[in-house]
Amino acid sequence: MTPDIRAVTILPASSRRIQLNALPPLSLYVHIPWCLKKCPYCDFNSHEWNSAVDVPEKEYLDALRGDLELALPSIWGRRIQSVFIGGGTPSLLSAAGIDRLLSEIRARLPLNPEVEVTLEANPGAFEAARFKQFRASGVNRLSIGIQSFNDAHLKALGRVHDAQQARRAVEIAHNAFDHFNLDLMFALPCQIFDECRADVETALSYAPTHLSIYQLTLEANTYFSKYPPRLPDEEQCADMQDWIHARLREAGYSHYEVSAYAQPHQRCWHNLNYWQFGDYLGIGAGAHSKLSFPQRIVRQMRYKQPAAYLRQCAENAPIQQEYAVNAEDLPFEFMLNALRLTQGFPVHWFSERTGLPIRAIEQPLRTAIARGLLTRDHQMIIPTPLGQRFLSDLQALFLE
Repeated sequence: MTPDIRAVTILPASSRRIQLNALPPLSLYVHIPWCLKKCPYCDFNSHEWNSAVDVPEKEYLDALRGDLELALPSIWGRRIQSVFIGGGTPSLLSAAGIDRLLSEIRARLPLNPEVEVTLEANPGAFEAARFKQFRASGVNRLSIGIQSFNDAHLKALGRVHDAQQARRAVEIAHNAFDHFNLDLMFALPCQIFDECRADVETALSYAPTHLSIYQLTLEANTYFSKYPPRLPDEEQCADMQDWIHARLREAGYSHYEVSAYAQPHQRCWHNLNYWQFGDYLGIGAGAHSKLSFPQRIVRQMRYKQPAAYLRQCAENAPIQQEYAVNAEDLPFEFMLNALRLTQGFPVHWFSERTGLPIRAIEQPLRTAIARGLLTRDHQMIIPTPLGQRFLSDLQALFLE
């Protein structure tokens, strides 16, 4: 009997095999785990910076160097497209410390000539002279955790800076860096629409090259999850979000990811690599890695507590967890990231980045299209406006 060539064969999970014909782009993430104060909404691996005794900068930089050297065999010969120094508050490190870190990275890794080097900073730890030194050391992009320009909201969020310090930090960034991002949040405790609009308009007045605007969510294992503040209702949140999209489009910013807006040619390459299911090596306390090999994709996590991380690095064993991702989990992992891209992704990326045939997700693709959550042609898969609004529901289809 002649088979129906229109039929789609769905491979059972047990028979799926990963085969990558080329490795994806590679980024480096460096985690600095200290902050001046732990914010009540934050679920990142961060620890309060109490004193010089608690923060052994030299020892931590020594550990980062050792961690990187131990990882070299797993990425040998691959060029680094971006470096992101995050936290925590990396700008708490001295200028000499950042200079040493970047020098040791350059000495051990081949960097793209146009490499994007981002440093996260918070307004409570801003000094003009030090940030010029960061720029001289090779940092070419700054990401500032403003969150709000409203004193009452900053206090409610537990931030250590006030509105005046926020404005001063942005002025320093504008003068010292050609490329800088501002992090803002909306739907804050007791925030009304006009206050959200004022924050965005203030941010736009400084002409940042990039804006990351997040809705405040109550994450597990945070102070806010235990003691929830009163937040705007769903309708108010939707009004704020719709206005933000329209206002930033009017101001010339491209909305290219759920929470990311950029001026032309100013997208954050490092974060874009995450969403495109690229590879990243993470070093530092609690850092995560995703590394591809011809027949497997590996995830790693370093020890989270700074003291444990330092101890394990001294023993040449900084990795707490390491495992190969199961083939049946890769479709969801890929779509969890790629569906965040508002302009979608090329169809061929799925096979190139997961090592699986596109037919592995044929059924959930059909379901998503039937529900009006996706569009698809022979070149692109794109979430519709409805799919973007109900992104979690769209992503969940690929759990099957």
